[in-house]
Amino acid sequence: MTVRTQRLLLMSMGLCLGIAACSRSADPAPTPTPPGEVPAATQKAVCGPGSRPELGLQGRVSKAEHDSGRAAEGYTCNMEVIGTHVVPDAIGTVGGFKVERYTDAAGHDCAYYDTTLTFPTNVFDGEAGVNVLDMSDPTKPVLTERLLSIAMLSPHESLVVNAERGLLAAVAGNAALLPGLVDIYDISADCRHPVLKASLPLALAGHESGMAPDGRTFYAASPGTPTLTAIDISNPALPVPLAVLPYYSHGVSISADGNRAYVAGVGVPGAVCAYAVTCAVPDPNTDRALVILDTSEIQARKTNPQVREVARLTWYPMSIPQNAIPFTRKGRPYLLEVDEFARGGEVGAARIIDIGDETKPKVISDLRLAVHQPENFDAVADDPGNQFIGQGYAGHYCNVPTRVDPDIAACSMIVSGLRVFDIRDPARPREIAYFNAPMHTRLTPYLVASGYAMSSPSFVPERKEIWYTDVYSGFYALRLTNDAWPD
Repeated sequence: MTVRTQRLLLMSMGLCLGIAACSRSADPAPTPTPPGEVPAATQKAVCGPGSRPELGLQGRVSKAEHDSGRAAEGYTCNMEVIGTHVVPDAIGTVGGFKVERYTDAAGHDCAYYDTTLTFPTNVFDGEAGVNVLDMSDPTKPVLTERLLSIAMLSPHESLVVNAERGLLAAVAGNAALLPGLVDIYDISADCRHPVLKASLPLALAGHESGMAPDGRTFYAASPGTPTLTAIDISNPALPVPLAVLPYYSHGVSISADGNRAYVAGVGVPGAVCAYAVTCAVPDPNTDRALVILDTSEIQARKTNPQVREVARLTWYPMSIPQNAIPFTRKGRPYLLEVDEFARGGEVGAARIIDIGDETKPKVISDLRLAVHQPENFDAVADDPGNQFIGQGYAGHYCNVPTRVDPDIAACSMIVSGLRVFDIRDPARPREIAYFNAPMHTRLTPYLVASGYAMSSPSFVPERKEIWYTDVYSGFYALRLTNDAWPD
């Protein structure tokens, strides 16, 4: 097995950034992974004092560990729980797809998270809508509101917060799609008590979303219809559709200047293939792809704005592209992309893409666990939770603490829990920590006994905290330990 795809060296001209970096400075430049060959798993975390680590294969929770009661204790590596808002005996779903953080003008610190995997499975446990937590004391999260407007009842993967203007928005959606009713809240004055500004049918379908960093444009996305809708929210009380772009789109992230959209999902009529369990090798013209769009005319508010394709990228193995987040390291631009599901036995996991030349994006490294590797598929096939077709140990969401020089990335990898990676060298990421919630047999729509990490996490860098949700138990505030988070 060859090593991971071609990577850039962090060090140049003999500079070192600590012992770990210096120890790698003599490594040769990584060789590219040949087309059609699966990249190697990322270096496994070394767990320090206080950890309760996995017992075997990286990312695995075996049936024997469930039967022995070990899985019920959960798994930790260089992480500790400092606060929770959980439903320990949940029979449905009490955590969803996004955790967002916002600090208002008065200094209140808040968390927002959707409570449903597929509406209305959360209703069984008295949960509904989007929960608002006062995180002034992260060891004691306090529920201050439940947002129950239509889009907040079933936002699917579209919940998003804009820090620049203090806005929270979502579009109604589910695993397929729903009519695109968009809700917009003002959270700038008191994040603990959001104020509904608009709830209007502004998009043609819902599922995912994106927002320009300046908080003026909301994008409602759907992988089931070619209806990526740009909406002017300059006046949150009077949002106005600007354009409907003919793209089947999953996650959408917008560049810092608003002039680029990074669309993960499918490009043109590949929507049916996107949700099939088996499909042919992707055709970059018709099937799943990462698409970079020039959205400058939308950002500039030109009449009848047009978009232009800058580039389109596929990779191997690819499942369903979920989201691609732009970030820079030392001034060079990258994307952190994650695939969801497993298709035809392949797990896409996550990767870092160099967009220094945005017309020729290229994968330079992968974030993968041992359970994602084909040689281990037979061994993990009967693990609880991994039997749910299409998901199991696959990835779902990744995020970074900042889009400028992030040191870490955190990824929810479903049954493998929340995984944390050192990405200071984007070409050579390494795992540094993980948390997998205590696992119990639950009466759920899927009848599985596993953790279920699906949410995009949020961060409190100054305290080295990560917030995320587990589908079957709820919200966790975690802190990295043993100096795992690089200073």
